[in-house]
Amino acid sequence: MQYHFSYKSFLTVNCIMTPERNERLTAVLNKRQPDLTVVLENVFDPHNISAVMRTCDAVGIQDIYILNNKIPPHKKWGAKSSSSAAKWLSIHQFTDAAECFKELRKHFKKIYTTHLSSDAAGLHELNLVEPVALVFGNEHSGVSEEIIAMADGNFIIPQVGIIRSLNISVACAVTLYEAFRQKTNAGHYDKVKLEGEKLNALRTEWGFLEEG
Repeated sequence: MQYHFSYKSFLTVNCIMTPERNERLTAVLNKRQPDLTVVLENVFDPHNISAVMRTCDAVGIQDIYILNNKIPPHKKWGAKSSSSAAKWLSIHQFTDAAECFKELRKHFKKIYTTHLSSDAAGLHELNLVEPVALVFGNEHSGVSEEIIAMADGNFIIPQVGIIRSLNISVACAVTLYEAFRQKTNAGHYDKVKLEGEKLNALRTEWGFLEEG
């Protein structure tokens, strides 16, 4: 089953869309990257999810996928760590892994998991310019074997310390800024990539002024 979160009423009722705000939000939409997303698998702590959302917004990700097939669906996020990032993102919650991956395959060429294995590629070896979904597992056991089997490959973040692991929100931030670097060099932020119905729906949700 899939759940969608919408903050349309909050945005349209509580935010006054001045020309200056209209211009600022237009600039944000012009940098959104619909060919990059994050998938969080059974992440327990809503504050970790919120921290990930904040990074997603920062690098221009619009859609984020949350798979909870072993824990109950989340009803709220840790607002303090997200700095209200959630209300600017399109959040898709799933309770079935196959359904989640079916939806991902409609939009992304590759799906990679963060998982330490003999065949794992280094983060900087990945092609993050092509349409890609990046899966991060929960705080205790990481990405499940079920999800690893469904993905196209695994990657690891290079580390040289004693403790070879990072907090999920930190790991996600490091990974997304590598994607940001690659996409910047490829000129992805220099052209508008959101268009059509998706763009119009977001403009409505965000309470844009009528053009005319």
